[in-house]
Amino acid sequence: MNQTMLRHLLEAVAQGGIRPDEAVERLREMPYADLEVAKFDGHRMLRNGFSETVLCEGKRPEHLVQIIEGVVERGHNLLGTRLTEQTVHLIRETFPQADVDEVSRTFCITPHTIEPVHKELAIVCAGTADIPIAEEARRCAAFFGIEGTRHYDVGVAGLHRLLNILPDLRRADLLIVVAGMEGALPSVVGGLISVPIIAVPTSIGYGAGQGGIAALLGMLSSCSEGITVVNIDNGFGAACAARRILCNCNDQR
Repeated sequence: MNQTMLRHLLEAVAQGGIRPDEAVERLREMPYADLEVAKFDGHRMLRNGFSETVLCEGKRPEHLVQIIEGVVERGHNLLGTRLTEQTVHLIRETFPQADVDEVSRTFCITPHTIEPVHKELAIVCAGTADIPIAEEARRCAAFFGIEGTRHYDVGVAGLHRLLNILPDLRRADLLIVVAGMEGALPSVVGGLISVPIIAVPTSIGYGAGQGGIAALLGMLSSCSEGITVVNIDNGFGAACAARRILCNCNDQR
């Protein structure tokens, strides 16, 4: 429940469209709704501007369906991340209204219009293998109302590719920069661009990359000032950080 939904509920009570007892029943679940296998935090939007997201990875298929059904029945917008091949098919078959994307491994169900955040976000990634994480960041940001432009396969191995898009990047209000291997791209971008940068290390790389540890340490050790770094492969976390930076949650809820 967000401020708009709460206002509509109170207006409906005032106009006689909903009985007070029914309104009380709806408000009873504001802190959280007990779905048996999970407790859905429907109050989170009112607290910090984020609706709870379902991490699909690691959940049993029947539990995942039960959670989604419980949220959908209560009329909430819903974002899911880290779909597996099995859960992609499950959600498409069970919830035909879901917008499922296999590249980013995300889905969203949006019975309510998403309120747009009028800021410019650019998503930059080093190589084609980093695109799934970049797309996770882009799709999650869009769920939060922030549309992002894509600038993919512009890593430091061919620096001229990055230099060609600098005018576009300088027009953005915030950049999410995704890279694996040694994770150098955010440092280079940070030396050329003044806007906030959120760096996302990916697990792409050869043996010594240690599943993204090398990229993570490189970004944390960046000599470009003021770069924010999220966890390995955490496109979702980058999108959340972008929302906190780009908008005042009190105004956007």
